[in-house]
Amino acid sequence: MRFLTLDDVEVKGKVVIVRVDINSPIDPQTGDILDDTRIRESAPTIRELADRGAKVVVLAHQGRPEDPDFTTLEKHAKKLSEVLGKDVKYAPDLVGPTLVEKIKQLKPGEIMLAENVRMLAEEVAKLPPEKLSKTFMVKYLASVGEIFVNDAFAAIHRASPSLVGLAEVLPTYAGRLMERELRGLARAVTPEHPCLYVLGGAKFDDSVKITERVLKEGIADLVLTGGLVGQAFLVAAGVDLGEKNEQFIRSKGYDKIADKAKKIVAEYGDRVLVPIDHVVKMEDKPKVLELGVTTFKVGEIAALVSGGKRVKLPEDVPIYDIGPKTVEAYRAEIMKAKTVVANGPLGAFEEPGFEKGSFGILKAMAESPAFTVIGGGHIVAAAHACGAADGIKHVSTGGGATISLLTGEPLPVVEALTKAAQRVK
Repeated sequence: MRFLTLDDVEVKGKVVIVRVDINSPIDPQTGDILDDTRIRESAPTIRELADRGAKVVVLAHQGRPEDPDFTTLEKHAKKLSEVLGKDVKYAPDLVGPTLVEKIKQLKPGEIMLAENVRMLAEEVAKLPPEKLSKTFMVKYLASVGEIFVNDAFAAIHRASPSLVGLAEVLPTYAGRLMERELRGLARAVTPEHPCLYVLGGAKFDDSVKITERVLKEGIADLVLTGGLVGQAFLVAAGVDLGEKNEQFIRSKGYDKIADKAKKIVAEYGDRVLVPIDHVVKMEDKPKVLELGVTTFKVGEIAALVSGGKRVKLPEDVPIYDIGPKTVEAYRAEIMKAKTVVANGPLGAFEEPGFEKGSFGILKAMAESPAFTVIGGGHIVAAAHACGAADGIKHVSTGGGATISLLTGEPLPVVEALTKAAQRVK
C-alpha cells in the first residue's frame, strides 16, 4: 500500500482542497454538535496546512438527505475554529462559480469550510467510478485547486466525487489522520506473528467475515471470541446456551450467518477460541456459570457435542460477559503474541458488574509488548473507561471503514491514493 503524504509536497501559497470526515452527532432540537471527536481528529492536518502557508479549502459532509442530522456546516465551522484556535471562514455555497471566486480570494494560511457536499445531488448519486471525476463539483474545484489532500479515513470504503473524483485530476496526498490509520491498520493485516484477533460486540456478521478472512489467508494464528460473537460460535458448535440467549442472538441475525459459522467451526475450529465460563445476570446480580468443559477450542467443543456430550449453560439466563477463566486464558495468549487486533467489546461493559471481561482483555493488550490495535466505537469507549487506551499502540477512529479494511472489501479512497502515487515518477 503505497501513498504520498504531506511530507512529499510543498503547499506554501497553493490552494489545497482537503476532504475530511467531520460527520458528527447532532441534537435534533437545536442542531448543536453533541460530540466533536471527529472535528478534533481532523484538526491536525488542517492546522499543519495553514501553518505551512496553504490556502486551505475544507470539504466535508453531515448526514444524508432526508435524515434528521442532515444540516449545513455553519456550526461545524465555528467548532473547527474553536478547536484550531484559528479563524475558519464558512462559505454557505454549494460547489460552483460563487465558491470558486471565494477560493480565489483566500490568502496563504487562511481556512475556508465549504457547504455540506451532500447537498449536491451528484455527491450522493450512485455513479460509476469513471464518472466521478467528470462531475460539476470536480470540474469547478479542479479549476482552482492545486493539491488534493484526503484525510477522510472514516469514509475510505465509499466512492463519491469529493472522495475519489478529485484524486483523479489533482496531485493527491494522504492527510495525517489517513496516514496514521493506514499505516497502523496495515500492520493488522500484514502482521508480525504470532497474531491474535479478539472479536466481540454484537455485529457477528462482520466478525464472522473477519474470522473467515484472517484464518483462511493466514493473517491470524488464533481468533479469540466474546460478546455475541462468542455466543454465535458456541451455538454453531452445538452448545445449549438456553432459550433466552439463543432467541436474542437470532433476533440479531444469527440465522443469516449460521452456515458460515458452522463451516468455520468445522474448518478452523482449532484456531477459534470461545468462552467456557460466562457472567450472567441472576436476580439483577452478576453470577459466573460454567459450560463444564476444559478446552477453549470451538472445534474440540463441537467434537464433544457430536460425540454425545451435552454442553450447556446450567441456567436459562442472559449472558452479559465472559467469565474469569476465559479472561485468564485469553490474557495468557495475548502475552505470547506479537500482534493483537481487537474489534468489539467482550461483554456489556457499560453495566456495573459486567465490565471485567472487556476491561481485563484491554488491560492485557495495554501491558503487552505486542503491536496492539483496537477499532470500533464501543471497544474504544471501553478502553478509555478502563484507562487502557494510552497503552494501545493504535486506536482506530473508523467504524465501517475499519471493518471494510479488515474484511478485505474494496476501499475506493485507498485505491485512489495508490493510483495518485503511481502517477508521480
